[in-house]
Amino acid sequence: MTEPENTAQAVQVTRLQSGLTVVTERMDRVETVSLGAYVAAGTRNESGAENGVSHFLEHMAFKGTARRSAAQIAEEIEAVGGHMNAYTAREQTAYYVKLLKEDLALGADIIGDILTHSAFAPDEVERERGVILQEIGQANDTPDDIIFDHFQETAYPDQPMGRPVLGTEDRIRAMPRETLTGYMHAHYAAPNIVVAAAGNLQHEQVVDLVQRHFADLPAAEVPSALPGSYGGGDFREDRDLDQVHVVLGFPSVGYSDEDYYPSLLLSTLLGGGMSSRLFQEVREKRGLVYSVYSFTAPYVDGGLFGIYAGTGEDEVAELVPVTIEELRKVQRDVSPEEMARAKAQVKSSLLMSLESTGSRCEQLARQLQVFGRIIPTAETVGRINAVTIADVQRAAARTFRGRPTMAAIGPGSRVLPLSDIAERLAA
Repeated sequence: MTEPENTAQAVQVTRLQSGLTVVTERMDRVETVSLGAYVAAGTRNESGAENGVSHFLEHMAFKGTARRSAAQIAEEIEAVGGHMNAYTAREQTAYYVKLLKEDLALGADIIGDILTHSAFAPDEVERERGVILQEIGQANDTPDDIIFDHFQETAYPDQPMGRPVLGTEDRIRAMPRETLTGYMHAHYAAPNIVVAAAGNLQHEQVVDLVQRHFADLPAAEVPSALPGSYGGGDFREDRDLDQVHVVLGFPSVGYSDEDYYPSLLLSTLLGGGMSSRLFQEVREKRGLVYSVYSFTAPYVDGGLFGIYAGTGEDEVAELVPVTIEELRKVQRDVSPEEMARAKAQVKSSLLMSLESTGSRCEQLARQLQVFGRIIPTAETVGRINAVTIADVQRAAARTFRGRPTMAAIGPGSRVLPLSDIAERLAA
């Protein structure tokens, strides 16, 4: 075990000999603790035949271990009023618990148990396979949900970064138990995991608990993920719906790019709230939509910038050209007032999230896995404050001159063809 690093007054990091990293943040004024294990593996680490295995594993984590049944896992956490959950993303799978500070040892025990001694009982695998198939079916029946899978697949064609997090029905039906256990053995290794805890705790206690309950994690190196390669393109699915759901997107930047914060502010002032340009122009002035917003999706080696809207079959003919015009305008005209609003929104979102022990855990783990260090809040705020109007305009020009991706579900015959979108943006 290495000595703890004092990265900030309340934050400490210890790297164990196995390669596992433990990071904690002490918050004296709360009575709870959140603890999570963050695995640097997700959809982008899966082969084609494995697509959906990361999410399948997330489900199986709660279905029993060598010494606990699925019911016992739930009962032990809820007996102390705790909450446990997990999620799967493209670059990470997380397992976390929140409970009273005196029950921290139980939380570490259970999270460690499910990561090191999951049973994968055949009947539980089959039962959960059915649950996931229901989840996929529900997503397919929800156009404002599944549209993002189609957008991702079109932006990153024929590669792990473009495949759905849930997997497909065919792959989940055919996935054997051995795929689950093999993937877990390959990717759930100590060097690939950060255990983060935040709340009313002592760092030394957390390190001791992790050493005890995560000791059986393998120490092997994990396979590297394939780099993402943006392609772009056009996806249309004609459905008998009242609305057309559209996502227009572009290649964008990753976490470490100089334009990360300018792109974040660009997304905020363009479509990040009720005062944003798209909300005001598309909804308030023209009444074309109920919902419209922009988003950034950064990854370790690139990212996506997107705009979502849901509108009527007739209105979509006006919606897309109006949106394109706003993308052109923002490249040449950003006012100091809207820049100040965007900065205030981004900073307040960051600072409000720090009031949650769970959000703090997630941020600490993500920073260590992406940057290899904890980034002080003051540094982040300083970088946001330092962004200029010229920076945002540069990021906009860089983004919106890339090859676009268009995904549309619904009666979309009046959605502009991709070639027309690219031509209008280049004009």
